[in-house]
Amino acid sequence: MEEKNVLVKICDLVNDRKANPKEGSYTNYLLNEGIDKILKKVGEESSETIIAAKNSNNDELIYEISDLCYHLSVLLAYKGLSFEDIFNELEKRTFKESNLKEKHKKGEI
Repeated sequence: MEEKNVLVKICDLVNDRKANPKEGSYTNYLLNEGIDKILKKVGEESSETIIAAKNSNNDELIYEISDLCYHLSVLLAYKGLSFEDIFNELEKRTFKESNLKEKHKKGEI
């Protein structure tokens, strides 16, 4: 049996909390608070990731990126999406032959 990607596992856990709320769960707290609270946390974790990247401690960066991934998982679950949806989009992009944004900037489109 193929081992699931850890991001998919996290999304599965968040979706399980969504379907089967557990008292005292931070995930349920975020889901119950709604999109504004979830987006606030995604924003905070994004900022903390940026700051950590500017510092010289890679352990701090790993920690902050992990927090960001978790909060993105909550956002995806709230919106009825998953990391598998993101992976599919990224897979499509691996086959792109050009960067349309770059062509647009150069006036080629």
